[in-house]
Amino acid sequence: MFKLFVRVLFAIEGLLLLGSVGYAQSFVLDLPRPSQHAVVTQRIGITDVTINYHRPMVNKRKVWGGLVPYGQVWRAGANENTTIKFTDPVTVEGKPLPPGTYGLHMIPGENEWTVIFSRNSTSWGSFTYDQAEDALRVTVKPQAAEFHEALTYDFDDVSADSSIVTMRWEKTAVPFKVEVNTHEVVEQNLHNQIRGLAQYTWEGWDDAANYLLQEKIDLEEALKYSDRSIQNEARYDNFMTKSKVLEAMGRKDDATTARNKALSMANAIQMHGYGRQLQIDGKQSEALAIYRDNAKKNPDQWIIHVGLSRMYSAQGDFANAAKEMNIAVAGAPDGQKQPLQAFAKRLEAKDDINK
Repeated sequence: MFKLFVRVLFAIEGLLLLGSVGYAQSFVLDLPRPSQHAVVTQRIGITDVTINYHRPMVNKRKVWGGLVPYGQVWRAGANENTTIKFTDPVTVEGKPLPPGTYGLHMIPGENEWTVIFSRNSTSWGSFTYDQAEDALRVTVKPQAAEFHEALTYDFDDVSADSSIVTMRWEKTAVPFKVEVNTHEVVEQNLHNQIRGLAQYTWEGWDDAANYLLQEKIDLEEALKYSDRSIQNEARYDNFMTKSKVLEAMGRKDDATTARNKALSMANAIQMHGYGRQLQIDGKQSEALAIYRDNAKKNPDQWIIHVGLSRMYSAQGDFANAAKEMNIAVAGAPDGQKQPLQAFAKRLEAKDDINK
C-alpha cells in the first residue's frame, strides 16, 4: 500500500510540474502522456550513444528559474529517469566514463550548469537522486538557442571520434562533449570479432588489415592479419592488401613481391581496377603498362578495351581510343553500356576521358 502511495505521489508531483492534472493517466493502461517518449542514438566510430527520455512542453510557462528551479537537481526531461547509454568507454568534457547506462540529471544555473551521470538509472525523475551514486559530474556553459517547444536532445558536430550532445528546451541549449578513442575501441573489437566465424574467412582478416592500413595504425598487426587472410584463401585481394601494408612499412622489395603475386592472380576486371587506381594516383605510365598487360593476358574480355581506350586517350590518339571504347560498348553487360557510350561520345569530341 505504501509503495502505491509513493507511486501516486510521484505521479501527481510530475503532473503538477507539467501544469496539468486533467490529462488522462493510467498505471495499467498504455495511454498518451503529455511528455512523450523519445529515443535518440548516435554512433561515434563503432560506439553507440543512446539517450532515452521524455519531452516536456513549454506550454507558455516560465521554464528556467520557474518550472525548473536554478540550483536544484533536475531530471533533464520528464517522467522516469532520463538515461544515457555508452557501449564503450568514453570521455565527457575530457573526464573518463566507463561503458554502461546512466541516469542523466542536471543542475541548472544562470551562468553554469552541472551535468550528472548517475549509476542509478531506474528511478522516477530526480526525486530519489543520491549524490553518492554519481559516476561523473561535469560543468558546462549554457547557450542561447532558438525556441524549442518540446525538450530535445541532439548530436551536433559529429566526427569519427566525438560529438556534442546538446539538450535544447525553451531558448536554452546545454552542450557537453563526448569523445571516444575510436582506434583503441576498434582494435579491441577486432580482436573479439575475429575470434568468431569471421576467423574462418579470408574477408574478415583482410577487412581488419585494411582498416589498420587506412588509419595508419599498428601496421605490424595489419601484416599479421594479411597473412592470416592469405592462409585461409590466397586471393588477389589479400595479396594486394599485403603489398600495401609492406609499402607503408617501407619494405619496398617485399611489397613488390606481394604485388606481383596479386597481379598474377588477378582477373581482367581486377587488373583494370588496379590500373585505374594507378591513374587516379597520378602514376600514368604504370597504369598504361597494366592496361597493356591486361590486353595480352585477357584478350577476349570487354573490359580490356576500356583500358586500351584510356591508354590511347592519354596519348592523344582519340580515333583509336573511340574505336576501342565502341568495342567495349558492344561486349559490355547492359548495365555498363550507357556510361561507356558517354565515354565514346567524349572521345569522338577529342575529350580525354582520363581527366
